Amino acid sequence: MKVDNNQTFFSKPVNLYYSLLVSTIGLSVIGVIMVFSASSIHSLETKGSTYAIVLRQIIFLVISIPMAWLLSRLSLARWKLFARSGAILSIGLLTLVQLIGKSVNGNLNWINLGFIDVQPSEIAKFLMILWAGFILARRERNGSVHTKVQTNVIVLIAPAYALCIFLVLLGRDLGTASVFGFILAGLLWVSGVRLGIFAGILALGFAGIAALIISAPYRMQRLAVLLNPFAEDQYKNSGWQPAHSLLGLASGGLFGVGLGASRQKWGNLSQAHTDFVFSVIGEELGLFGTFSTLALFAVLLFSIFKIALRAHEPMVRYVSTGIGCWIGIQVILNIGSAISVLPVVGITLPFVSYGGSALIATYMGIGFIIGAARRDPAIYKALKKSGNTWLR
Repeated sequence: MKVDNNQTFFSKPVNLYYSLLVSTIGLSVIGVIMVFSASSIHSLETKGSTYAIVLRQIIFLVISIPMAWLLSRLSLARWKLFARSGAILSIGLLTLVQLIGKSVNGNLNWINLGFIDVQPSEIAKFLMILWAGFILARRERNGSVHTKVQTNVIVLIAPAYALCIFLVLLGRDLGTASVFGFILAGLLWVSGVRLGIFAGILALGFAGIAALIISAPYRMQRLAVLLNPFAEDQYKNSGWQPAHSLLGLASGGLFGVGLGASRQKWGNLSQAHTDFVFSVIGEELGLFGTFSTLALFAVLLFSIFKIALRAHEPMVRYVSTGIGCWIGIQVILNIGSAISVLPVVGITLPFVSYGGSALIATYMGIGFIIGAARRDPAIYKALKKSGNTWLR
């Protein structure tokens, strides 16, 4: 899209800000619509009302948007104050899950507050990114960026991440543990760790995932059905979810069977409003719906990483990059499961899947990114000139 003087739309820094807002709201609106459509049957059977689940999602969204706006107004000094205790709070939350947690679908990763279940690992993802960004920025300001000191980056942040991963794995949640691991990998990459060291860490991480898969028969079954979930000996067992996810996507065609007309959500596809909401999008809205969703995620991630690259403050750069890695890896894991190129790992699709803890935590990250964009002199100048005071 050309503006003038051979400049592209994204050449103007303020458009990164607008793209961030529009893609976030667009994905959230799609999320509310698709959560309602995908959950209506399940909600009626379990809650007695087709609206019960979507109303909760709307409440979470109503909480999340003002919260993100308030967080975007926090000064960087205040963010640094919070970041100092990010690792301690994360480890404390994950330890609390092991002490008083609630098991859901075999994973111990929830805490029951009576009126609602919360998933502390979602908040821990953001807090750990915030803490790691603070630590890496302090290291950069001290000038420790050369030779053997690069190895110290691993010593600085990897042990705390390893402890978080260990605590999550105690609850048998390999999917969430993988997200923590990939966030760590992303932070190590942008911190300047040498390629050889980074490759070794990555190989060690994949070896660990492989060992955890091999050690658990149910994980091996999920891996085994990837090539053919419709196999006679697997279809009614581990192949059921990926098979019906593919059936939903395949039946959608170009424009889908119509909003609300999904057949898979009628008991065939469990977790249709959480882990497999992308499949329902494909069935009801077709290729147009899935491509639109992917386009919004592409714009969102592009905006986040470009804002990170423009940041002069090291902590803003590291934290923004970490948030981009967090959202990006969850998109890959969720959609990879839905199209059966990755094993089912129980990871939600950011902004789109049902889940209060995930939505609130992700909006906390967006609040930080919005604040980072507003502190960019070129973006703030353009926003001030626009006259829209609520945008700045």
